[in-house]
Amino acid sequence: MSEDVASKAFDSIRYCPAGEGRRYVGWQAATLRVVSLLKSASVVSLLTLASRITGLVRELLIASTFGASALTDAFNVAFRIPNLFRRFFGEGAFSQAFVPVLAASKAQHGDAVTQVLIDRAATVLSWALLVVSIVGVAAAPALVWAMAGGLQQNPHGFEVAVVMTRWMFPYIAFMSLVALAAGVLNTWKRFAVPAATPVLLNLCMIAAAWLGAPWFKTLGLEPIYALAGGVLLGGVLQLGVQLLALKKLGLTPHIALRWSALRTAWADPGTKSILKLMGPALLGVSVAHISMLINTQIASRLATGSVSWITYADRLMEFPTALLGVAMGVVLMPQLAAARAAGDTAKYSAMLDWGLRLVVLLAVPCAVALIAFAKPLVAVLYHYGAISEHDVQQITYALMGWGVGLIGIVAIKVLAPGYYANQDTKTPVRIAIAVLVITQVLNIGLVPLFAHAALTLSIGIGAMINAAWLLSGLLWRGSYKPEAGWGVFVLQVIAASVLLMVFLMWANGAFPWTQMRGESIKRIGLLALIMVASAAIYFVALWAAGLKLRQFIRR
Repeated sequence: MSEDVASKAFDSIRYCPAGEGRRYVGWQAATLRVVSLLKSASVVSLLTLASRITGLVRELLIASTFGASALTDAFNVAFRIPNLFRRFFGEGAFSQAFVPVLAASKAQHGDAVTQVLIDRAATVLSWALLVVSIVGVAAAPALVWAMAGGLQQNPHGFEVAVVMTRWMFPYIAFMSLVALAAGVLNTWKRFAVPAATPVLLNLCMIAAAWLGAPWFKTLGLEPIYALAGGVLLGGVLQLGVQLLALKKLGLTPHIALRWSALRTAWADPGTKSILKLMGPALLGVSVAHISMLINTQIASRLATGSVSWITYADRLMEFPTALLGVAMGVVLMPQLAAARAAGDTAKYSAMLDWGLRLVVLLAVPCAVALIAFAKPLVAVLYHYGAISEHDVQQITYALMGWGVGLIGIVAIKVLAPGYYANQDTKTPVRIAIAVLVITQVLNIGLVPLFAHAALTLSIGIGAMINAAWLLSGLLWRGSYKPEAGWGVFVLQVIAASVLLMVFLMWANGAFPWTQMRGESIKRIGLLALIMVASAAIYFVALWAAGLKLRQFIRR
């Protein structure tokens, strides 16, 4: 706070009764805290937007260059394998366990003790990653078969997937250490670097598709192999940038190489706490990825290109998911953990309430757009090069399935940290197991009707059930106490969203989106105008309904 602001605050307190002064200080602290959260979430959202834009450019370039074929299916499967293990050792199970313990250690014991915890956690993680990477490279054929056995229908595609899996498997190690560094930086409220570094992966993959693929072709190599090299280089660069950020804070992890030091790190109480929490978290991540594994297996046995159609739709869905859910989850997790460690239940509940209101305010219109305006989005972003009109339609179906569950997917990113902050990783796992069963039961009935689109639809429905279950648990425990005004707020959002849906349904049918393939600039401009008009319609409708957006800053 500047001296001027502090002086005004002091003067305000000096000339009012003692009780009023205390209330003023409390109001001011709460306001500054929420403004700080909003600022942090905005920074993460903007940098995540940059990441997603470059990621979209990456996907557009890959789609235009390679299309939806057996080889793109092979790459997508091979890329999912290290990403699957990254969820275990990186921003999935490890982060869910590491960040709450780290935040509690910082709040209760100070920086010096916390540095020891960082060093020992990094040591144990690094040794585990070394073993996993060696085993993964050796077991690549079995992993590809387990992930997508249907690729064996095309032996060349299966072989390509195995080769790329071996090259990309060390990416797990780099990204898991990136997750450790990001957890430290986020706990120290340095959100920008972790949010920005994914751009480096996208730039490396763009360079690989644009420059590497033609070069590989001249060498007589499969052009798509260049993407594997881009992935590996991206992992190296991301880790390097985050280590530099940690060095500036004096928090560089010191990884012990001696066996005796590893045993000491393993026996550390903080490490044991992380490992204890990781058990249920690993199960939770396993459940989520068992669902993904089953769905990938099913997709690999459907029409050729099904895995790619779902992947391209997933990239579009990640825009609202990352901008809203991931950004708020990243910012809220250490703050919720610190509030719990300090015993401040009011702050904990208020932050959850603020996060959930932002989810409803922003995720509902995004879900409406993915359902009512899916085809224009897909056509403008993907309908180039090797992507046909048939591909556009199939990606559209998959995207609409994601749209059904978008609110749940985003809400989980806010609700789950409410449990992790309490160092409770078991309850979300139990819920995830039940939702996995429900999702696969839905697949049995929906896949014969909707083919690959059923896979995204079932996950979307499952996400809505998961979010509702997590919310009811927090309410039942009394951990989250909704503040006044929710009923009116929800009605205001619904009314504005209905108007938005009517406009987007009209815009969807009013223009020949796929027939404008040769007029790219015109099609992109038209989409931009409709997006601006959609935002105006939604927020003006909210204003007309009496919603004051300023409350999300002042809350």
